[in-house]
Amino acid sequence: MGDEERHRGRERPANDNGDAGGPDPEALRKLDAVALKFARIIGRRMAREDFEQAMHAANDNAPKSSDEAET
Repeated sequence: MGDEERHRGRERPANDNGDAGGPDPEALRKLDAVALKFARIIGRRMAREDFEQAMHAANDNAPKSSDEAET
């Protein structure tokens, strides 16, 4: 008798909450709204950082220090 025969009929899915009825649709809408808000915030932050980096790269004419001006 192998393991397959000994355990036949006792299998159940790892996530056995089939009788739960699923998540509340209103809660899912709220979750989607929050996720989109976070995505927008992160996107804006990334855009600001990229813009700042591009501005520093475009303006590489830094003023000379007092030591360099004398020479």
